[in-house]
Amino acid sequence: MYAHIVVALDGSDAAKRALSEAIQLTKLSRGRLTAVYVLDQSAAFTYAGACDPHLLSGAARQVGTTLLDGAQKQMREMDVVGDTEIVETRGIAEDIAGTLLRFVQWSGADLVVMGTHGRRGLRRMVIGSVAERFLRHATCPVLLVREPTDAKREAPL
Repeated sequence: MYAHIVVALDGSDAAKRALSEAIQLTKLSRGRLTAVYVLDQSAAFTYAGACDPHLLSGAARQVGTTLLDGAQKQMREMDVVGDTEIVETRGIAEDIAGTLLRFVQWSGADLVVMGTHGRRGLRRMVIGSVAERFLRHATCPVLLVREPTDAKREAPL
């Protein structure tokens, strides 16, 4: 089974469901779980002219810390061995998927669990998909957990 599972968190409903699945898998495999939040530095650089990039990075770091604290609490409640990590993109040259891949390879994870919004068509082309970009380059198995469907969100553009 899986000795080390990594779950990617971003605050979305899909990521919350991914965390629940990762906790259950880790419990079943008696492995170790690492919850990861990727701090995207490119967002801070994008708005550098309008506001202080350090403030944006600080706010994003606080969001990540809050999410990871919640994940750690869930792990403890379910008696799952695990830890948390904030990983930063390397400036504007690296995206979230690449940063997550770098962390997964460094940590030696056996499985990655991540949420996906399940967008299709034009919406996926315009917004893109971190999960899809990660999956294309993944070096270990990946479990994608889809966001709960909602008829209003599934309406075409």
